[in-house]
Amino acid sequence: MKHRREGPIYLNLLRIRMPVTAWVSIAHRLSGILLFLAIPLMAFLLDRSLSSESGYQWVVDLAATVWFQIPLGLVLWSVIHHLFAGIRFLLIDIDIGVELASAKTSAWVVNIAGFTVTVIVLVLLQ
Repeated sequence: MKHRREGPIYLNLLRIRMPVTAWVSIAHRLSGILLFLAIPLMAFLLDRSLSSESGYQWVVDLAATVWFQIPLGLVLWSVIHHLFAGIRFLLIDIDIGVELASAKTSAWVVNIAGFTVTVIVLVLLQ
């Protein structure tokens, strides 16, 4: 009889393939964290833009730079993805879209719609 060795099992996390529903859940949590961390920066920019005309112009000039566009796009994606994924999770809470096929479909819709709406809004902001 072969004796199985007791001990930890090595799991290579890079080889584990997560389903799309897991990616939506992880992205929802990460977007929530990013939104929380962005609050001080957004509050500062709002305060600066409302303080005076020169403060407003400073924020407008900052927003025109590429170095600001990238974080802006990331925060914008966070808002949009968090909204879409949150609606998806609320629907799941009331037993809509709980079946595996519809859960996978809604996860893909959240991912694609979040990215698409983010790109559209960024293009419109140009």
